[in-house]
Amino acid sequence: MRIPAHSVCTAIRDDIVAGVYERGSRLTEELLARRYGVSRVPVREALRTLEAEGFVVTRRHAGACVAEPTEQEAADLLEMRMLLEPLGASRAAQRRTEAHLKVLRGLVRLGQERARRGNSEDLRSLGSWFHETLAQASGSHALTSTLTQLRHKIAWMYAIEAPANPVESWAEHGAIVDAVARGDGERARAITALHTERATAAHRLRFSAGADRQDRVRTSQHPVNMTGLRH
Repeated sequence: MRIPAHSVCTAIRDDIVAGVYERGSRLTEELLARRYGVSRVPVREALRTLEAEGFVVTRRHAGACVAEPTEQEAADLLEMRMLLEPLGASRAAQRRTEAHLKVLRGLVRLGQERARRGNSEDLRSLGSWFHETLAQASGSHALTSTLTQLRHKIAWMYAIEAPANPVESWAEHGAIVDAVARGDGERARAITALHTERATAAHRLRFSAGADRQDRVRTSQHPVNMTGLRH
């Protein structure tokens, strides 16, 4: 493939999240440059960024490798998400724009329709878009960036179970938007906290998924970009 140089970091991160590169595997500049159709310069810059984000580590005699997070590190991310997403919703109730509300309401309509039809692939994508927009509505670049990175890492570290009740899940999304639209920060925080707690309960560690995960990746036909989270 050939992609713009500024997109190399995103492409490598997406492939790490999708399981294209196994944990602990080497990431050589030459092979990555060939895969993405760029020179080694943007690849080198991308690896530095991904190391800062925790997706890549540099090892003596081996160079850049995919990180191997511990179970505790993965659990910490879920706890951070449970704290920050309700905060983001509360801020969104005070700072959202009409443009944010329009997108959020549109996503809820689509999500509820897809939930009734049982289209799980669309639901994962719509759920990711919903939570990204909700974070942006908080008006805090730092909070939005942190939540985005958390979703990337959680998708990478965990195998996600499908929502047990997608209709209920999207009803919660609708209730969050209603609270945000009314400017009710406390209700937005409370509903989001409940929603996030239920999402967290649906996660299971993917450290033991190993070969099974790689089989799913090989048959998926497309990389995953923040769509593995249960919403």
